[in-house]
Amino acid sequence: MTADAWGIEPAYWDAYGAWHEVDPGALAAIRRAMGASDDHHLDAPPSSGRPLRVIRPGEVADVGPGSVLVLEDGTEVVLGEHLPPDVPLGYHRIVGADGTHEHLIVSPGRAALPPDLRAWGVTCQLYAARSPRSWGIGDLADLRHLVAWARHRGAGVVGVNPLHAPNPVGHPADSPYSPSSRRWHDPLYLAIEEVPGAADLPELPALVAAGRALNAGDRIDRAATWELKHRALEALWDRFAGHPRFDAFRHEHGDDLQLWATYCTLARHHDAGWRSWPAEHRRPEGPAVAAFAREHQRDVGFWAWLQWLLDEQLAASGAAEVAVADLAVGFDDDGADAWQWQDLVAGSARIGAPPDQLGPEGQDWGLPPFIPWRLRDAGYQPLATTIRAVARHARGLRIDHVMGLFRLWWVPEGYGATDGAYVRWPGRELLDVVALESHRAGVLVVGEDLGTVEDEVRTALADAQVLSTRLWLFEDRPPAQWPVLAMAATSTHDLPTVAGVASGVDLADQRAAGVRIPPDGDDGFRHRLGLDRGRPVADVVVDLHRELGASPCRIATATLDDLLGAEHRPNLPGTVDEHPNWRIPLPVPLDDLDDHPLADAVATALAEGRAIIPW
Repeated sequence: MTADAWGIEPAYWDAYGAWHEVDPGALAAIRRAMGASDDHHLDAPPSSGRPLRVIRPGEVADVGPGSVLVLEDGTEVVLGEHLPPDVPLGYHRIVGADGTHEHLIVSPGRAALPPDLRAWGVTCQLYAARSPRSWGIGDLADLRHLVAWARHRGAGVVGVNPLHAPNPVGHPADSPYSPSSRRWHDPLYLAIEEVPGAADLPELPALVAAGRALNAGDRIDRAATWELKHRALEALWDRFAGHPRFDAFRHEHGDDLQLWATYCTLARHHDAGWRSWPAEHRRPEGPAVAAFAREHQRDVGFWAWLQWLLDEQLAASGAAEVAVADLAVGFDDDGADAWQWQDLVAGSARIGAPPDQLGPEGQDWGLPPFIPWRLRDAGYQPLATTIRAVARHARGLRIDHVMGLFRLWWVPEGYGATDGAYVRWPGRELLDVVALESHRAGVLVVGEDLGTVEDEVRTALADAQVLSTRLWLFEDRPPAQWPVLAMAATSTHDLPTVAGVASGVDLADQRAAGVRIPPDGDDGFRHRLGLDRGRPVADVVVDLHRELGASPCRIATATLDDLLGAEHRPNLPGTVDEHPNWRIPLPVPLDDLDDHPLADAVATALAEGRAIIPW
């Protein structure tokens, strides 16, 4: 479908093959969200006048005579008529003889991918992976335990849900996919007893007892956990005398860390996200914000210190050896990223998905989109810095809703999830940024390409060496016929577990939540999983994963939910309070992995036929 000058598609094919015309009022509202001056403005969107070009190493590119190439490290090169063939990978500038500036991105064009990689692994919702040592929620010490278990069994991958930072006020967000910032981590995941100085804290025994008591509940209570952890962390910060590594961390992350810590301090001060702050604090570059940070240095330091602790514990977890970190598709419009990049964000629109297999009623994720032309004018730096942060302690990167690099479903203010429209992105350029950051960090990239996906998107992803996601629950062909450039699995956090389908619990959960159910109920899933043949569920789970392990896919995985026989899926799309999304712990403690017969059998089945290759 041809998009208009703003990149908006006035019609689209849905996941079921039906053609839809978008309401003209919705189209006009989306244009206004992008900066159109009135409902009839159809010209190309404005630009800052700073163009951008993306090239590959050695590519011939013409430049204006008298131009100067300013490399990322500040080196200046006077140019002739062409760029030199040896411009290094990175983000540079071309300054014209007339003083104009142009972004130049030199990308390898393909993500990092070991040529002989053939690994297996597990994926987990870390918050659900509680051990007897947890304070009501799985933490980074539990991640270390999981990584050690997986590596001992020969696994090369441990996929983890987004660990992004939530807003520091109000009830902590349950969804890891609605963060305040994707560049910083959630302090809920700190293992308090491993924080320096914790052993000498007089109140620690009482806090430990209260925290571990939260493991008895059948729901994860983030607010209760954070109340205890925050008390402990405040007390430890009061006793903290400084550390050279903390100083180095603050210096390394500079203004970005300072701005994050200032945001958190302001949010706590005003007890709200930035949109309701006084005018003088709504602009991060304003003098009042700098003055506030100076007046509250101790509080700002606390929030920076938490990020250092998280960085230290992530480094100690072994995640850098095997973890595939998850990058959420967006961020909260009242959070830190939206505050810092507010001029690049469409605050009167949200992203989501039209009706499809994952969400039959359509989905509105409540997250604001970047405005395509403004993000491009910024040289894609917000995307680059976000990927860099998420990949810091990882061996791989999973991009949630990777189709969003090419087009995103926008829902304008005042409209429902089914009444939006697709907005086009310069997908090839965005993939080049992903490839560049992947190359620099040495991480492979997996794209979550489920739902409504155009054929050309999967072709572009394969060309860029971004692995596709292939699932038993969606594929019509057996795993033996799945592509090599893929990560294979049975399910995801948005879909049923094998045990949940087998027991009927998942279908009951859907009915209780009022979700629209297909006429055949869950018969389709039962048939795909082989649960309609009267075999023991454990045997079915093992055989499913044996086939995944034998597939040609570069990576084959099992969810921790299937390893431990969980019946409830972590998230039921299209629901909010109707289902305890993101709050369901695993049915047994994480330590049970060590001698759990099903986990052992699935790990063995996955590993069959997979070389154990250090990568």
